Amino acid sequence: MQLVLDLDSEVPIYQQIRDRVVEAIADGVLAPGASLPSTRQLAVDLAINFHTVNKAYDLLRREGIIRVNRKSGAVVHPDVRKATAELRVGADWERRLRTLLAEAVVRGSTEEEVLMYVRTTLEGFAERSEGGGER
Repeated sequence: MQLVLDLDSEVPIYQQIRDRVVEAIADGVLAPGASLPSTRQLAVDLAINFHTVNKAYDLLRREGIIRVNRKSGAVVHPDVRKATAELRVGADWERRLRTLLAEAVVRGSTEEEVLMYVRTTLEGFAERSEGGGER
């Protein structure tokens, strides 16, 4: 798994890590049960503080996207693609989606443009996850 971060972005690095992991799962690059690098290893690979990676992993864990075990490390939740109550607890995606849609409205995007982008993005995730996950 290769993560690309924008160190000049206003989005905090831990949030970018969280978002790239979620995207990798949606793309099929990370399968349910797949191991993630240790916090220290990922921090070295990204040349950032390991506490930042730890914060991202903790957020993913609280969202039910990954499981963290002292012995086996961090892994993608085995049921991450299943619609379960456990994985929806604390999910704030509806709030974030509302904000993104509000930004689209404020910037003058039409409903058709937004729906087209949503369809294209979802289809891209489906194609990648079905086709082996390579980008």
